[in-house]
Amino acid sequence: MNDADVSSQIQQMVRFIRQEAEEKANEISVSAEEEFNIEKLQLVEAEKKKIRQDYEKKEKQADVRKKIDYSMQLNASRIKVLQAQDDIVNAMKDQAAKDLLNVSGDEDAYKQLLKDLIVQCLLRLKEPSVLLRCREEDLGLVESILDDAKEEYAGKANVHAPEVAVDTTVFLPPPPTESDPHGLHCSGGVVLASRDGKIVCENTLDARLDVAFRMKLPVIRRSLFGQVAA
Repeated sequence: MNDADVSSQIQQMVRFIRQEAEEKANEISVSAEEEFNIEKLQLVEAEKKKIRQDYEKKEKQADVRKKIDYSMQLNASRIKVLQAQDDIVNAMKDQAAKDLLNVSGDEDAYKQLLKDLIVQCLLRLKEPSVLLRCREEDLGLVESILDDAKEEYAGKANVHAPEVAVDTTVFLPPPPTESDPHGLHCSGGVVLASRDGKIVCENTLDARLDVAFRMKLPVIRRSLFGQVAA
């Protein structure tokens, strides 16, 4: 083999090696580009997922805030409605309390009422000896009907007439005045107690109004406001 043949073979080998190297380089380049594109796609998808999660989180937070705001506004509206209803109901009670002041204006009717209230207290207490308190301005009326009340009680309870001591030193408060309408007052009626003070029957007109109003409050609310007040 002469030098020319050797040189030709060497050139062929160089071309083969170069071609193989170029192909290998192309393969590496293509593979690297594919890996880069895959990694880039993964990064893009990961970032998209993060953005979606952040958006969903913020959307949920906004929805929660919206529900909280709505609930607060609804509660505030309900409170206003209930307050307005309470104002109406309390105004009715205040008017009823004012009307009680007219009860003692009819002396005959009020005298009968006082007797009935005393008898009712005696039936509740069922004590042989009691203490009675009234307003100072009602003292004369109470003393005038006391014997009849005792006898009526004795007949209903089938017992001897009780001893009833009228307190002439400590009286129930007087009616309210225009200068002090919300001060301590009594619109009428009586308070009876056992002599040891352990059992008390408060049968004033104001106490009766409180009891009646408390018992009838659900009916009053339904009558005024329907089922909304329930």
